[in-house]
Amino acid sequence: MHDQVAEQDKVVTRWSATGTHAGDFAGVPATGRRVTVTGIHIHRVQRGRLIEHWEELDLLGALRQLGMLS
Repeated sequence: MHDQVAEQDKVVTRWSATGTHAGDFAGVPATGRRVTVTGIHIHRVQRGRLIEHWEELDLLGALRQLGMLS
């Protein structure tokens, strides 16, 4: 996790995860390449319960790292 900000009823988290492409992904066989995916989660909380969730992932960046896009 890189950043986490809470204000009123929302919590925003910016994160990244790194792994090795060891199995089929989007129809492409394993390449053995290291890949880092970044994302942002926004959660809305009400009375201690998660009631909404939005997520943005940089899958285009992951596909570029795998050599699937120029």
